Amino acid sequence: MKSFVIIFLIVSILSSATAQIAEPKQEMETIDKSVFGLGFSAGAASGFGLSFRQHLPGDFSYQIVAGVIKADNKTLYNVGGELQYDFVRGGTARFFGSSALGYFYKGSSSNELKGPFRIGFGIGGELQKLDPFYIAGELLFTYFTDGTILPLPQISAHYYFN
Repeated sequence: MKSFVIIFLIVSILSSATAQIAEPKQEMETIDKSVFGLGFSAGAASGFGLSFRQHLPGDFSYQIVAGVIKADNKTLYNVGGELQYDFVRGGTARFFGSSALGYFYKGSSSNELKGPFRIGFGIGGELQKLDPFYIAGELLFTYFTDGTILPLPQISAHYYFN
């Protein structure tokens, strides 16, 4: 009986304490014209290499990624893309949802990868480090065409211009 009374008091105190907290209103910064970005990206869903990103007017942006490496008579390349939707955007940071699609190749005459196509869904954030340089990190649940599904990170760095 004592433990029930103690738990009841703790729950009552916590619920009344949290009810008195007023959350600050998030103001979303609007983008009324396209903003472009060039940089590098690395991820298991959308690929690694040079990256082009365009923030469209409103809340959507897209990214195209491509890279190639040739060493020891083996070629590694990928091409991919991402679609992002901003949940919260401020002057120096944004939080977004992301979906990605990519094709990966490894081999000398045929693709040695068991799951060359990949699809990812998840969330990410982007921060301004030095104006106009931004870095972003994402966590995407990535589906490989061999049936594997893994939560994997992606990173990128972009220089933005109009």
